[in-house]
Amino acid sequence: MRHSRTRTLVTATLAATLAAGLAATLVGCSSPSAEAGGSKASDGERLRVVATTTQLADFTKEIGGDDVELTGLLKPGASAHHFDPSPADLLALGRADVLVVNGAGLETFVSSAVEASGFHGKTVTAADGLDQATLKAITAEGAAEAGGAETHDHAHESTDAHDHASATEEAAHAHADGDDDDHDHGDLNPHIWTSPRNAEGMVSEVAKGLAQADPAHKADYQRRADAYLLKLKGLDEWITTQMDRVPKAERIMVTGHDSLRYYLHDYGIAFAGSILPSFEDNAEPSAADVDRLVATIKERKVRAVFVESSMSPGLARTIAKEAGVKVVDAESLYTDSLGPAGSSSAQYLGATVHNTQTILEAWGEKPGPLPENLK
Repeated sequence: MRHSRTRTLVTATLAATLAAGLAATLVGCSSPSAEAGGSKASDGERLRVVATTTQLADFTKEIGGDDVELTGLLKPGASAHHFDPSPADLLALGRADVLVVNGAGLETFVSSAVEASGFHGKTVTAADGLDQATLKAITAEGAAEAGGAETHDHAHESTDAHDHASATEEAAHAHADGDDDDHDHGDLNPHIWTSPRNAEGMVSEVAKGLAQADPAHKADYQRRADAYLLKLKGLDEWITTQMDRVPKAERIMVTGHDSLRYYLHDYGIAFAGSILPSFEDNAEPSAADVDRLVATIKERKVRAVFVESSMSPGLARTIAKEAGVKVVDAESLYTDSLGPAGSSSAQYLGATVHNTQTILEAWGEKPGPLPENLK
C-alpha cells in the first residue's frame, strides 16, 4: 500500500471517529429536505455545497452567489492528483447538501471521503456536461501527437549515471514527499477545465445540479450561470484571436505534465511533449525520457518550456538549459490550481487570461486588450 493511500486510510479513520463523536451535531446540520433532494430554501438556510478543486469552487461561487454556503476542499497551489482530505474537510462534507466534483477520473479520493464523512447529499459531476467520446478522442490525439511518449507508468527508473539524475530526483520528491501511487485515469485526460469551451459545459452542469438540489432558487442559479457563460464565450473568442496571430508552425508547447491537452486542441497549438510522463504532476521521468524530450525540443524548434504552478521548476530548468531555450517558471501556468487568494489568477477567468498572456509573451507576441466583460 503506497504512502498516500495509507495516509488516506488514517485520515478516513480519524475523521470517522470524529464524525461518530459529533453525530448529534452532524444530524442537526443535515436537513431531511436536503437529503431527500428538496430545497434548503424551505428551511430558511443556504444550500451547503462542497466543491473539490479550486476551479469548481470558483464556478460554484459564480453560479451560487449568496444562495450557497461554499466549502472548497483543495487550496491554491494544491493538486487533486495527490490530495488527502483532512478531518475538517470530511466534517464539512458530512454536513453538505451538494458535492461538486470534476469527474473524468480526477478525484480518486472522493469515494473514500464520502464513505468516511457520511455524506448523503447530491453529487454533481461537472464532466457530465461534456461529450465523453470527444474528450477521449482529444486525449488520444495528444498521445499520438507526442509520439506515444505519454504513458501512465509512474515507476520509470534511470538505468545510467546520467547528469539529469539529481534534477529528476528533485522533481520526483517535490510532489507529496515522493508519493507515486498508481492512480488510474484510464484513457481520459482529466484536465477538462483548461478549455474555456469545456468550462461552459461544466458550468451548465453545475447550474443544473444546484437547481435540482434547491429548486426555490433555480431562476437565480440560471441567471448567474448565463451571465458567466457570456464571459466564458468572450474569453474563448479573445484567446482564439490572440493565438491566430501566431504562425501555426510556431505554436508548439512543452509543459511540466500533460495538463493543457484540451486548451491546446481548441487553439491549434501543437503538443511536443511534457516533462513528466503522465497526466499527473507527481510522476517520475527516466533519464531516457528527459533525453528524448530535449531532442524533440531541438528538432521541433520549441521556443520555451513551461512549468505549472503545482510543480517544482528544477527539472524544467535543466531541460531548457540543455535544449538551449527559455524556461517559463517565474510566472507559472495555473492549471491544476488557481492562483493565490487576492491575485488576478484566483478566479478561473483571470487564471486563464494569465496563462494565455504568459504563453504569448514567451513566444514573443504582445497580448491584445481584453474585452470589457473580462477586465
